Amino acid sequence: MSGTSSAAKSMNLTLHVWRQAAAHAPGGIVDYPANDISPDMSFLEMLDVVNERLTEGGQEPIAFDHDCREGICGSCGVMINGAAHGPMKATTACQLHMRSFSDGDEIWIEPWRAKAFPVVKDLIVNRSAFDRIIQAGGYISAPTGTPQDANALPIRKPDADLAMDNAACIGCGACVAACPNASASLFTAAKITHLAVLPQGQPERSTRARSMVETMDLEGFGGCTLFGECQVACPKEISIDAIMQMNRDYIMASATKVELGEWAGSA
Repeated sequence: MSGTSSAAKSMNLTLHVWRQAAAHAPGGIVDYPANDISPDMSFLEMLDVVNERLTEGGQEPIAFDHDCREGICGSCGVMINGAAHGPMKATTACQLHMRSFSDGDEIWIEPWRAKAFPVVKDLIVNRSAFDRIIQAGGYISAPTGTPQDANALPIRKPDADLAMDNAACIGCGACVAACPNASASLFTAAKITHLAVLPQGQPERSTRARSMVETMDLEGFGGCTLFGECQVACPKEISIDAIMQMNRDYIMASATKVELGEWAGSA
């Protein structure tokens, strides 16, 4: 009886997966059956099962990024049926369960599509552009010495909450993948805002905003037109209000730069 019940709960799916052997190799969609899949599996566990079967059949497994599988690391980003991370709101691909689909469904799985996120192989893209944006200014001064007491830097609760909300960004790239302009503004804004509202972030506030925004542009991301799809796709539900904060800080930093004669030819 238990075997019959288990079999009745399994799902048979058809996967349409983007396969690309290397960064500069041609790619295309390849179809794979995904049979006897438990609804309780995560999306990545389903891909594990498919890969095991491909390997047993002497075929190349599907390459995809993963790490913690707890919705924290941001590695698992893929487009699922045209949506970043799939159909469930505020859910990463590793936390998406197969019960979100129905028996007999066809599922299209593709990598992020953005000039600044070149495909490495299959569903894996190079997201090192995000690292370079962080390196441009996503840090605070950290003088050595005895740590301060917890109450030495009082922070208003609204500011602390706003900082924590933006610090929740996991750098998965869903905002870029969902944006029709492939803009990284929500990611960059979250990294700028969570430091900008804290006293610890004030010494580098102007240079941080200017450097990170300019690096974002140099990396080839598109411009933000406040389309809003980024906040819908974000698994941590970060608000586009952060982009307003980023724009304010960037304008102020740029004005200061002009006043100081730092722009080329402005001295």
